[in-house]
Formats: sequence, structure tokens, C-alpha cells
Amino acid sequence: MHQTTKSGTADGNGGRRAKRHPVILRASSLLIAGVLSVLLVSAVVPPIIADQSDRAVVNAPLTLLTAPIDGEIGSLSKQIGNAVEPGNSLALISNARVDKSALIALEQKTSDARAKLEATKQKKISDKAYVKALNSEIDGQTAMLQAQFQSQIVALRAKVAESDSLSQAKKSLVDRQSTLVARNAASMDMLNPTKAQYSAALHNADVDRAKLNQKIAQLESLQKGIYVGDDLVSTGTLIQKRRDIELDATRMEIEENELSAALRDQQALVDRERQRIASLSGADVVISTPGTILTMGVTPGRRVTAGDALASLVDCNKRFVVAIFSYRQAESMKVGTRVRIDNADFKSGTVESILPKTTDKVDERYAVPFPQTERRELYAIIAPDEAGSGAAKFGQAASSETTPCTVGQWVTVTKDKALVPSLSVTWSRVEKLIASVSADERQAPAESEETARRMGIAALTSAFRSVAAASQPSVP
Repeated sequence: MHQTTKSGTADGNGGRRAKRHPVILRASSLLIAGVLSVLLVSAVVPPIIADQSDRAVVNAPLTLLTAPIDGEIGSLSKQIGNAVEPGNSLALISNARVDKSALIALEQKTSDARAKLEATKQKKISDKAYVKALNSEIDGQTAMLQAQFQSQIVALRAKVAESDSLSQAKKSLVDRQSTLVARNAASMDMLNPTKAQYSAALHNADVDRAKLNQKIAQLESLQKGIYVGDDLVSTGTLIQKRRDIELDATRMEIEENELSAALRDQQALVDRERQRIASLSGADVVISTPGTILTMGVTPGRRVTAGDALASLVDCNKRFVVAIFSYRQAESMKVGTRVRIDNADFKSGTVESILPKTTDKVDERYAVPFPQTERRELYAIIAPDEAGSGAAKFGQAASSETTPCTVGQWVTVTKDKALVPSLSVTWSRVEKLIASVSADERQAPAESEETARRMGIAALTSAFRSVAAASQPSVP
């Protein structure tokens, strides 16, 4: 009787367990399908209709500070997180490997041109001194010749007067003898010699007069600067030499002017080359825009080439938030829309623009790249309400942040009066809530843990006892 009862009980339990298996499988299937549906919805719904996005990052314009020359970094005046202003020095670069061969060649040419110019000047000075000496000699000879010609003219005039007087006397004698011949008081033999003497006297007078006129003409030519005649040959030679020397002095002056101009041009080239070498030998990298140092790409003693990035500068006064929303939200997220920003030091902002996409060249102008978008998504550029609060506030907080003015920090952007939250944000908040509850449970008092342990031990003991009692045979 007892065995039959036990066998019937076992068959009943087995039947109930067999009926329970399809229910468990059905419930498990529904649970798994529900979880998969929730995951699918959380992956698809938020990008389409959600008014909230956690795919948003704080960004700001970036300025690269590059090395103007090749060289070694001597010292760095600023470090990451330092606020800077225009005119501040960032780094000193020195270069001892500058090629100076061009400067040496230019200086050699300049030295040669300067020596040639000095020689030309000395030649011109000597020519002018020689011309001055020739002028003095010519003036002396001219004065002497003028005095000589004047005395000769006086002597010739006297001689001409004497010849005229002699010719007059001879004429009177000829006239008297001619009268005597006419009266037959004298013969022609006496008259003919007298006529010849008279003719000779006339010729002598003409010669003396010609010499007088010649001397007068030479004196007048000498006074006019014309040197003609045997007496003026030496003076004429000096005059010709003076002209040659004056021409040479003029040529030296022209050459001096040309060499002076060439020397000025050559010196200008030398000065520019020196300035170029000075600029290549050392440089002070000066900051031109205000901001905060985001990254430093060099250390003291490192060698860099021209164009290498030394540091990046972020303008915290112009920071903004880049958020990704579905293209369906383009109308509701139009310019001027107010949004709420979580996980940032600013709580709200205004949509400034909507961008359908971005490029690598655009990303290079900002501190962090824009987040990657999926199909049919767009960027909302949001200006924080406190973006213009000043760089001083950001500089004070930079020491406690990983990057200046929270650039690169992920935030959550929610449209004002939002209706559809983002499931990813919701799941994240649930996860945080569970983590906080678990932490609260771990921090419970030791007595609660001991009580729970005792209750568990008691439950297990009663369960073991009930199983043991059921396994014992009943008394008939």
C-alpha cells in the first residue's frame, strides 16, 4: 500500500514537471525576444526620433604654433594648461648650423667694390690736384706771355714808326733828286739808288707793321684762350694735358658714382643676408592669439625643422558643443533652438548652425575631431551660454581637468521641452542607479550582513531537513 502510494506520488510530480517545461521555455523565449526587441529599439529609435543625444562633445577652435626655423629648442616658457595672451613667448629656438657661404661671398664682393671705390676716389683727387697745378702753371705762362707780347707790341710800334719816318725821309730825297733830274741838275744814276732805298724802306715798314699786327693778334688770342703761334706751343701743350686730366677726373667721378651705387646695392644684399642668417640662427616663438595651451609637441634640447608643430593653442572663449541628431530633428533643431547640456560646467546653450557633414580639413581646425555620424544624421553646433565668461575661469579650472576648458568632454544635449528621451541615456542612467544601489548595499552595517547570513543558513537547514524527511519510508 505504501509503495503504491509512493509510486503514484512520483508519477504525479513527474507529470507536473513535464507540464512546467513548455511554460519555462515559452517564458524564456518571450524574455529573450523582449530583451532583443529592447536592444533593437534602443539601437534604432534614438537616432530617429529622440530629442536627446549623448553623442555630443565639447570642442573649440585650435591654433597650431609651428617652428619658424630649423634648430634646437632652448627653453619653453609655457606648459600645457597655461593661459596665454598675444605677445607671450612660447619657446626659444637656436640654430648653429646656418650656411654662411653666401654671406662670405657677398662680403668679399663688397670689400672688393669698396677698395675699387677708394682707389677711384684717390685717382680723382690726384687728377684734380694735377689740374690745379696745371692751371697755376698755365696762368703763370699766360701772364708772362701777355707781358711779353705787350712789350713786343710796343717795340714793334716804335719800329713801325721808325720805318715810316725813314720811308718819309727816303721819299723826300727821291722827290728832291727827281726835281734836280727834271732840271738836268743831276743824272738818273743818282736817282735810281735813292728810289731803291725808298722802296726798301717801304717794305721794311710793311714788315714791321705785319709783325706788329701778328703780335697784337696773338695777344688778343691769348686773352681769349686761343693758343696759336710758336711762342704758345708750350702753353698749348699744357692746356691739352690739362684737358686730358680733366676728362680723366670726370671719368673717375662718374666711375665713383657708379661704384658708390653698386656698393650700396652690394651692402644692402649683405645686410639682408645678415638679417636672414640672424633670423635663421635664432627665433623667439611668440604667441599671436589668446587661448590656452592644449598640447606640447617638443621638449628642451629637441631639434626641429621649420614648420614642425611645437604646440597647439585652444581658444576657450570660443568653445562650443557638437551634438549628433537624426536628420528628422533638423526642423526642430533649427538655429536659435534652446537646449539643455548635462555633464558640463555650463547647463544650457543655443543652436548656432546645422551641418550635414564634416571633413578632415575642417576637423584639423578644432581641438578634437567631430564624432562620426551614421547615415541620415547631422551635426548641431551649440554655443554655450557661458562661453564668453572669460579665459581666467578656464585657466583656474585647468589644473583639475585633463584638458583645458573641458575640451573633448562628452556631454548630453537635450532639447527644451523634450518628449522622446534617448534610450542609450536612459540605459546609462539605469546602470548608474543599479551601481549606486549596489554600492549602498555594500555599505550596509555589519549586523545586517550577519542577520542575512543567519537567515540564509536557517533556510538552507530547513530545506535539507524537509528533503531528508521526505526520503524516509513511512510506517504502515
